[in-house]
Amino acid sequence: QVQLVESGGGLVQAGGSLRLSCAASRSSFSINAMGWYRQAPGKQRELAASITSGGSTNYADSVKGRFTISRDNAKNTVYLQMNSLKPEDTAVYYCHARRDTVVYSYDYWGQGTQVTVSS
Repeated sequence: QVQLVESGGGLVQAGGSLRLSCAASRSSFSINAMGWYRQAPGKQRELAASITSGGSTNYADSVKGRFTISRDNAKNTVYLQMNSLKPEDTAVYYCHARRDTVVYSYDYWGQGTQVTVSS
């Protein structure tokens, strides 16, 4: 239904910046919300940032002030600008999309992109 393709991960030193991109295969108007989850080794997957179709954003306390989520509806793409990166930000980052219908909510996931922050 919806395919998500992530890019932009890589290796960066502490204090550096990285921007992740997630392109959806269909119009963003069909998606109610998108977000970036991350999972570090030995830890549960957590929501880093999300954005609704109306533009409302939410951030985990651990990334607030450092990460910015945005979307480009024309390109059906969501971005995560990550600044002042810390080693604790090292994780696999997964793009997520939610599509709500009258009877069901659908979840879509990208395959993940590795972000590694060196100390």
